[in-house]
Amino acid sequence: MNASHIALVTGANQGLGRALVEGLAARMHQNDLVLLTGRSHRRVADASREVALLPGTRARVEGRVLDVTDTDAIARLAEGLRARHGGVDVVISNAVARLSPEESQAARADEFIDVSNTATHAILRSFGPVLRPGGRLLVVASSLGTLGHLDPRLHHLFDGASLEQVEYAVESWRSAIHHKTAQEAGWPVWLNVPSKVAQVAAVRALAAERRARDLATGTLIASVCPGMVDTATSRPWFSDYSGAQSPAQAAAAVLDLVFAEHVDPTLYGELVRFGKALRWHDGTPPLEQDRMLTP
Repeated sequence: MNASHIALVTGANQGLGRALVEGLAARMHQNDLVLLTGRSHRRVADASREVALLPGTRARVEGRVLDVTDTDAIARLAEGLRARHGGVDVVISNAVARLSPEESQAARADEFIDVSNTATHAILRSFGPVLRPGGRLLVVASSLGTLGHLDPRLHHLFDGASLEQVEYAVESWRSAIHHKTAQEAGWPVWLNVPSKVAQVAAVRALAAERRARDLATGTLIASVCPGMVDTATSRPWFSDYSGAQSPAQAAAAVLDLVFAEHVDPTLYGELVRFGKALRWHDGTPPLEQDRMLTP
């Protein structure tokens, strides 16, 4: 990267988000700027100060308070970066609402959907237009974001959908949860599955609109699966963490996408895991996980 580049990471106070900020700040240059965002003013201030003081940090690191459920705040931040810096070079959307296996999935649906999906849509809409040529716009998802993890009755809602159609599908899912008709319609109890599929579908939708222009300028829009990561968010869901990565290890593959000299066209718009695109139609509905969870 050359000088005066701007990078932004949401959900960056801890875990993978914090590791992404640390990696960006170490690999960017002295007059570049990395923005670490989160909802808590104190946590954002503490985290940005700590990263700035790390021995390997080269870029400037600043904190920005951002509640990703506030779509107007996302739009204001994007416009502010456009007005002040002419745009942004790297955006990594990483925010997620923490859930535990003991909690009712339905009771937490609104918060989870707002953080994971409504926010993703807003970031794509607001930051897509201010992404500089050669930039990177990445949404952290998971391998559960492949279409095959959903009941086949739901595939048409996301396959080849526009961003508006993805948004409509997400709100239909939310409504079905509230009206207690979601399972009858084929939606899984586990919120993470449709949420991740919708995230990946939203990225695919935006990428489909921009593909030719972005590839011509070396710009990458994609969703990324970092693999199993040992964080406070994921730890309650797994009994065996022997194969889990540290946040820093998981961040490395994502950062390799950010700093790749050339954009691989086969990765553009896709869900990328360890440098390879996952097939959109792969997967099977995770029925066993559904049985483990409380509706």
